Amino acid sequence: MINQFKTSAERSQSFENPKLATILALVITFVVLGAVAQAQESARVARLGMLIATSLSAEKNRIDAFLHGLRELGYIDGKNLAIERRYAEGNFDRLPDLGAELVRLKVAVIVTTGSTSTRAAKKVTTTIPIVMAQDNDPVGNGFVASLARPGGNITGLSSLAPDLSGKQLELLKEIVPKLSRVAIFAQSTNPTYPQSLNEVKLAASAVGVTLQLLDILDPKDIENAFRAASKDHTEAFLALGSPIFVLQRKQFADLAVKHRLPGIHDRREFVDDGSLMSYATNFADLSRRAATYVDKILRGTKPSELPVEQPKKFEFVVNLKAAKQIGLTIPPNVLARVDKVIK
Repeated sequence: MINQFKTSAERSQSFENPKLATILALVITFVVLGAVAQAQESARVARLGMLIATSLSAEKNRIDAFLHGLRELGYIDGKNLAIERRYAEGNFDRLPDLGAELVRLKVAVIVTTGSTSTRAAKKVTTTIPIVMAQDNDPVGNGFVASLARPGGNITGLSSLAPDLSGKQLELLKEIVPKLSRVAIFAQSTNPTYPQSLNEVKLAASAVGVTLQLLDILDPKDIENAFRAASKDHTEAFLALGSPIFVLQRKQFADLAVKHRLPGIHDRREFVDDGSLMSYATNFADLSRRAATYVDKILRGTKPSELPVEQPKKFEFVVNLKAAKQIGLTIPPNVLARVDKVIK
């Protein structure tokens, strides 16, 4: 009995040992601090919205570049960032509802991929910051007061796409030296149509080319436009920027081969999918740079304090396989200036 009593007492004394008490206190402290840190980490997860007029497949290169830009700045989707993506799949009437959904989710920033989605986002919020991954004409479209001083809840990057239309026509003239008649495939309801068309007309006058304007308001109009161009003995075509066209890249490539009609586009994705060539802003670079705007806004900078930046990189891409299918030889002096050749 005495031995048992001593054993019990010894246990009681060991439990009250100051060293043991300190260790237990430290363990409890670490557990509590870990729980607090985890809660703080959860609180730091920012919710970002992306409003996209087209589809994932149409914008994959640009979205990947944007995500890469975020990773470079320390943002990982699913870790310290939650990205809500909304695709209209070419059904532009859905954009306002998709934008309103992002507003209800209380995203910290909405990133848009073009004027169509930016306009929809602008309609549903005047308080949530909107970052344009690219826009053809932010001032002309009424999104910002000026490039240097946006003045509202919208900022981002300008693509200068309408300004490049004249250069695209000049490149067509170089690869088809005897070019005299060019079809202009365009969507007249696109906000950038007037400016782009004006640039093309100025270039056409300078190089002595007659223009055939063909309005495409629906994907089913594309094949009719190619037929009309061939019927009028048009020798090449220039496709002005349009979300409708982006979703029909393969159709453009196939019809160009069918009608043996050289053409130029405003995005390299057309060439990747089989079209002849493109001369355009490097949209992937713009998308990567859009991540810096998101970072600054999440850190507290107001959109109105972030000037709209212009493109720094342009790219000229040619698909030699498409050229062969059309029966066209690209002059060596043109190939020497190409940034990427697809064989």
